[in-house]
Amino acid sequence: MWTFARMHADMYRPELAKWNDQQSDPSQRVNLSLIGVQAMEQRMMSAFLAGLPSADLIEAERRNAARAFAGPLESVGFLDLTPFIERDGLLNRVNKASFLPWSKDGRIFGLPHDVHPMMLAYRADIVEAAGIDVSQIETWADFERVMRPLLYNTDGSRRSDRYLINMWETQIDLIEAVLLQAGGGVIDASGVPVIDSEINARTISHIAMWTSGPEPIAAEVSFWDATGHQLMRDGFVVATFAPDWMCNYWRKEVPQLAGKMKLMPMPAWEKGGRRTSVWGGTMLGIPKTAENPEKLWEIAKHLYLSRELAHELYDKGDIITPVREFWQDDIYDKPDPFFMGQPKGRMYINLAPDVPDRFSSPFGAIALARTQSAVSKLCAYARANKPATAEELLPKARELLAEAQQDAMRHVNRNVFFADSGKASTSEVTR
Repeated sequence: MWTFARMHADMYRPELAKWNDQQSDPSQRVNLSLIGVQAMEQRMMSAFLAGLPSADLIEAERRNAARAFAGPLESVGFLDLTPFIERDGLLNRVNKASFLPWSKDGRIFGLPHDVHPMMLAYRADIVEAAGIDVSQIETWADFERVMRPLLYNTDGSRRSDRYLINMWETQIDLIEAVLLQAGGGVIDASGVPVIDSEINARTISHIAMWTSGPEPIAAEVSFWDATGHQLMRDGFVVATFAPDWMCNYWRKEVPQLAGKMKLMPMPAWEKGGRRTSVWGGTMLGIPKTAENPEKLWEIAKHLYLSRELAHELYDKGDIITPVREFWQDDIYDKPDPFFMGQPKGRMYINLAPDVPDRFSSPFGAIALARTQSAVSKLCAYARANKPATAEELLPKARELLAEAQQDAMRHVNRNVFFADSGKASTSEVTR
């Protein structure tokens, strides 16, 4: 078995040791290897493309797994798990949206490890000291209105050391999460780019106003380096996007934030709208070349459907399980001192059923890169033209997304499987 995550490996080793002790046949014992994401992708795809054996079980991250879905169904290197999942009643036990990133044409190729709903984490010490009540926030418009006083000094001048939200034009993962929350996205269920939708145009217009309008409310604070950690400690941004796993990262890397932060659902784009999104994801799959898939399926279920491991995953990693029957367990109601006593797990679970659908595609990385480029160009346009509202950016946003869609479709139409299947667009590029 291959995994890319050290925390997962540390959790699995004791369980796999117990499993191995029960196997009289040495060939049925599991050897777990921790492998870097890039190395795993190279080994996995080399084996799949050549039809050669790889690991018998592969725990893959979303972007790696998507590479396996480049051709028709019969060319996918993972075993179709749909018969196993249907036979064992997992469609009703596991959160539905969690299956979609590992699916192609209605067939499921991976057992989901997580849900990864997203909230906003905000500096409650700063917000509450200013007398701001976040319960008044339902929409992004509310967020800007209610939080805006934090941008100004007592004399009414604009602060240079504070912004409301951690967002920047080159952060692909955040751009995708915000698009998905709004009801957009860059890939449809068939795996083809759908960059130039109206909802995408409206959403990136707001992103451009946040980051590059005449009164920007967003700034870049890196999640992954010491400079970003210091800016978070300084309160340079009041709020930042927080999938469940990010809570664990902050707990380990920025412990000085403990007791200063709280979580709230993401503001909706319209009243009554979705108040969460999703970032990241992991699956466990069985390559087609593996022997004894029934035995491997039993191992996969043992690791991913165990209540004990689900609790350990939350306790050690702050990650909620996709297994719905475990959502009522008391562990998720525990107050979290890091987030000022909030029952963080319950808050994420309450949002889990609303996580937006995501679809895997070999064109996903290209579509995201072209979308990000369009966002950067729109931000530059906003800085140069100083629009008063997001509506003023819409024509330019539509134009840039249309160009991005056209460019992405060139890659789709070079793929013989998509072109011949009729999934490729009949756009001007195709004609």
